[in-house]
Amino acid sequence: METAIELRDIEKEYDLGAIKLHVLKEIKLKVKKSDIVAIMGPSGSGKSTMLHMLGCLDRPTRGKIIIDGVDVSRLNDDELAKIRREKIGFIFQFFYLIPSLTALKNVELPMTFIKSSAKDREERAKELLKMVGLEERMYHKPSQLSGGESQRVAIARALANNPQIILADEPTGNLDSKSGKEIMDILVKLNKKRGVTLIIVTHDPSIARHAEKVINLKDGKIIKGG
Repeated sequence: METAIELRDIEKEYDLGAIKLHVLKEIKLKVKKSDIVAIMGPSGSGKSTMLHMLGCLDRPTRGKIIIDGVDVSRLNDDELAKIRREKIGFIFQFFYLIPSLTALKNVELPMTFIKSSAKDREERAKELLKMVGLEERMYHKPSQLSGGESQRVAIARALANNPQIILADEPTGNLDSKSGKEIMDILVKLNKKRGVTLIIVTHDPSIARHAEKVINLKDGKIIKGG
């Protein structure tokens, strides 16, 4: 199987003036294309920082990040933005939908940065909202949607530019158990039917059971998996 993402000897430090905070230490990780990977660990273990590295949202202090064969740790900000735009979709615990926009317009938004036509954007957004079961709610604004519905919109938005990789940070953490199960069912179906590589940060063992590989972090180091 081809490798989707690889972290090679990643270190991440934050300079806080008098002290340096060493958040990630000697991280080595390979994720194969079409895998489901769960990243687990206690609060402060480095899970979110690691996800930021995988998503090109932050740069390592040392080490290399390889995405689809490209060493992205050498790219400039514009090149990193292009990688994020074309290859990676993000899903967050708190949805981050734009309150003033309908579900349809929220899903269309990422496509405005790839110069697609208004007609193509609308058709694609409708298709994605139908796929996540929201064809009857596409003209509702976030305040008119439940938490589970909002996360479905966020999933559709993450898929707007047809990414190879989905990074999900506690995607069910703000939902009740029924809605959380429905969201995981959608994500697993995407993985199985479309071959999307799925990397999930979670504290929930029931979520991690869907993964082919579970990475356990403690104090910035991988103690299991990798």
